[in-house]
Amino acid sequence: MIEVISYLIFFLIICSFYVLSCLGLNIQYGYTGMFNVGVAGFFAIGAYTSALLTGPRYPDTVVGGFDLPIVVGWVAAIMVSGLAGMLVGLITLRLREDFLAISTFGIAISLQLVANNVDSLTRGPNGLYALPKPFAKVSDNPLIDNLLYLLLCLVLVAMVYLALERIVKSPWGRVLRSIREDEVAASAMGKNVFSFRLQAFVVGCAIMGLSGAMYANFMRFISPQDFMPIFTIQVLVMLVVGGKGNNLGAILGAIMIWTLWSASDSLISVMVTPDFQTQAAALRLITIGVVLVLMLIFRPAGLLPEKNTQS
Repeated sequence: MIEVISYLIFFLIICSFYVLSCLGLNIQYGYTGMFNVGVAGFFAIGAYTSALLTGPRYPDTVVGGFDLPIVVGWVAAIMVSGLAGMLVGLITLRLREDFLAISTFGIAISLQLVANNVDSLTRGPNGLYALPKPFAKVSDNPLIDNLLYLLLCLVLVAMVYLALERIVKSPWGRVLRSIREDEVAASAMGKNVFSFRLQAFVVGCAIMGLSGAMYANFMRFISPQDFMPIFTIQVLVMLVVGGKGNNLGAILGAIMIWTLWSASDSLISVMVTPDFQTQAAALRLITIGVVLVLMLIFRPAGLLPEKNTQS
């Protein structure tokens, strides 16, 4: 029974990282129509920012080891990821649809390659280890530590959700939706389309950075392998399945797809012999792909469509 509870807590903590990333993508893609395929890159920026500021000093790096409080690392992750989003947005947001997707995807790949090769900063594939974890010193029982961390994650998810709900229902949010529907009409009404797109992009990237920081300090180890393009694909599928343009839909989609991903992994480990589990792992990708195709065919608006588009 203890093992089941421990796994459930771990599952929900990991799920909260996907929920936050999905909410960040929703403000960009769901509400503003910007197809950002670089989620993993901004997630990585947040993770490395917090790791370098809160982690120990490594003998083979020239930056880091500041051993700052975790809250400082997380706030810095939000700010640095938002700043990175601004820089990327200034370069790419005049592009549209496929071109924006390609450019953001390329930037995410470049960031992953930088993390993999700049050993003096990130220790390359060896990664950053022994990162501090919130509540790790509260109890000698890891279950209690993880339970407290889960409560913290739930509080942060609730805060981000409520904040996004308020801003998307504000005049600012209505401008974002108008830009998504018809940029020319929004511009004709006197709105600075590029400025609003940039603001939404920065907000989304900052939320992704917070998610990455939370992941880094929970896992206590990060490496470039944690920020592969599959992470972006997972978050995108979560948003499409749940319903883009609906924050509750983003949360529902994240929970459902992460449940499916985890369940398929457990099923493979039970049904397939160890010699073939690596090859069988590709079935998870196929399963997610099939779910995405079926959703686009039979329920393109997602399980929870945007409220003002429901019939």
